[in-house]
Amino acid sequence: MATRFSDRLRVTRPWPSGLRPYVHSYDGYRVAAATSYRVRLVPRGRAVVVVNLGEPFAQVFRLRAAGPAVRVVGSLVAGLEDGPRVCDHPGGQEAIRLELTPLGAYRLFAVPMRELTNTVIELRDVLGPGADELVERMSATRDWAQRFDLLDAALLTRLDGGPDPSPEVVHAWRLLTRSAGTIPVARIATEVGWSHGHLVRRFTQQVGLTPKTSARVLRFHRSVELLSHRWTDLSELAAACGFYDQAHLNREFRALADVTPAEMATARRVEGAHEL
Repeated sequence: MATRFSDRLRVTRPWPSGLRPYVHSYDGYRVAAATSYRVRLVPRGRAVVVVNLGEPFAQVFRLRAAGPAVRVVGSLVAGLEDGPRVCDHPGGQEAIRLELTPLGAYRLFAVPMRELTNTVIELRDVLGPGADELVERMSATRDWAQRFDLLDAALLTRLDGGPDPSPEVVHAWRLLTRSAGTIPVARIATEVGWSHGHLVRRFTQQVGLTPKTSARVLRFHRSVELLSHRWTDLSELAAACGFYDQAHLNREFRALADVTPAEMATARRVEGAHEL
């Protein structure tokens, strides 16, 4: 299904059943405007793949990070984040963007997810040199259905051969997501039958963040989603999302997104990011 906005085309279709346990979103889009733009990514508890079929991002960098910006010359993979990231694009973007569950990303990428935490790398660095050939074939056709077919086949093949996350980590992640990050980590350890230390080690290897940080990100993400649905009472929002009070909510927005809740509520959402 294609949807046209003022300056962009978004293309979606139901993804195969074999991808459904691992994928949150899967969209193609084309931005007609040739002017440069900047967006901010905030933590969502998901890994991201962007298959660039046109111009790549000019640079990608973490706010407040000491290191240099990352120059991404092609398609990219971003691991889970615990802080804001900025992406600059020269304009005229055409891409397919996927948001993966952490355990779906672990199975797809077949690397310890902690190696990708707060990191953006080239797609080929995770999927190997075959990723370049795949992107070239997708770029060579203008037919979005064919592009999705090519990517579906590559993802399903990769998932079939990927490592299985441990059942205990699967259960721990399920507990965290169902509670939107409000369940105590000690209770999770008891539920899965592991010590706290063993849970932290195995969970971080397969998810990328510790259980405590994952809970923090999930609470923040839920509050962002409620703000996008016009929730205006910040004291009630803080209570609903498991924050101590409104001051705690404000501090977490500053720490994880470098904005206030009010600024986030009015920001335009663009392909999983925010124009701030």
